[in-house]
Amino acid sequence: MFEVHVTATFPAAHALRNYYGKTEPIHGHNWRARITIAGPRVDSMGMLIDFVPLQKEMGRIIGRLDHQFLNEVPPFDEVNPSAENIAQYLWEQFSASIPAMQPEFQVGVSRVEVWETDNCSAVYLPK
Repeated sequence: MFEVHVTATFPAAHALRNYYGKTEPIHGHNWRARITIAGPRVDSMGMLIDFVPLQKEMGRIIGRLDHQFLNEVPPFDEVNPSAENIAQYLWEQFSASIPAMQPEFQVGVSRVEVWETDNCSAVYLPK
């Protein structure tokens, strides 16, 4: 099995609903997201997937969250914008577009990790 990773950062604010603690009010983070793509083999050039379109897609998807109040961005206007839910959202978004980037092989998003801080992260692993 091969894996490639792309990482991006974006500043955004959020407020966790029904959370009563220090970070209850609106506050911001310099978020970091790492997307892992996995597949059983590489193409004739020795690549699992081309980094260029992968990074472009990362920019497109993360661009929706960049410098936003996440509680106002769908689906987080209804779903709590926790790191866990953001990781799952990113998995859903990437999973819809990754197969078209490498139609020759079965590749997919195997892991998404989202950091709120340098020391705190959440991971989404699909079933």
